[in-house]
Parts: sequence; structure tokens; C-alpha cells
Amino acid sequence: MAEAIFRHQVTSSPLKFSTIDSAGTAAYHTNSPPDSRTMSTLRAHHITTYTHAARQIRQKDFVSFDYILAMDGENLENLMEERGRVVRAGNQGEERGEGMKYAQVRLIGDFLPDGSAVEKVGGGEVVGDPYYGGKEGFEEVYRQLVRLSEGFLKFLEKGGGGD
Repeated sequence: MAEAIFRHQVTSSPLKFSTIDSAGTAAYHTNSPPDSRTMSTLRAHHITTYTHAARQIRQKDFVSFDYILAMDGENLENLMEERGRVVRAGNQGEERGEGMKYAQVRLIGDFLPDGSAVEKVGGGEVVGDPYYGGKEGFEEVYRQLVRLSEGFLKFLEKGGGGD
């Protein structure tokens, strides 16, 4: 859902994005489409062109992307550990070349409505899993992700904060 919302929001941004993607830290539901309740919620908010097949995060994602955002603390911890392994291994790095940079890993909730970020990585708002919350749970997560994605987009539009 977060990917679909962000893709929708960036259409009105002056920034250009080469790749926006989403992946899980575990291999659950690999190659499956989003939950039907996710798609229903998106359609209710006029996001109708989103397609996606679930995948697990890959080591090369840490050198291919500038930011990797987690929804909650457990996934943030898993992503930080994997990023650390990639950095220690030097992970080929053909895509970044000399002076290779690695993705910044944060909570999506680390980005505030004014376009700033909380100082402590992982110190921001956690996004709950709507799976057991029924239709209203998906709607609540949708509203939360719209707000948090807007904060992240403003952060990027203000220069992204650097490393």
C-alpha cells in the first residue's frame, strides 16, 4: 500500500524518481498480488493503476536505492542488519562505482509533516499491520501512510537531508 500511495503522490512533485519499489524482509507471499483489501482501499481513494508482485528484499537493493523505509521496528532492525552485512561485504557495487553509497534505512514514520526527520533512526511513528483489522484497519493504515509519505516526499523535496 505504501508504494502505491507514494507513486500516486510523486506525480505532482517536481522531483523525478527512477525507481519506486517495495519488498518484504521475509519471503511471505512471494510473487503474490497485494491483499484484496489493500486494492479495495486504494481504489476507494482513486488509486486504480497499481500492480505489484510481492518479493523479498535483496542485497543489491541496498546499493540500488537511496532510501529503504520500514513500517515497524522489527523490520527496521532486520533491514539495518542486512545493510550492515552488505556494507561489510562491499557487495560488488557495480551500480554505485567508486565512492559507493548505500541506502539510508529508516522508518517511514521518521519523516514529519514539515519535511524534517526525527533525529534518531527508528524514533518515529510505527505503521501497524492492517491484516487483522478488517476494512477499517486498512483505511486507517491508508490515512497514516498518506500522511507519512507526504512527510517523506517533503523531506526529499527539501534536499533529502544527505547522509
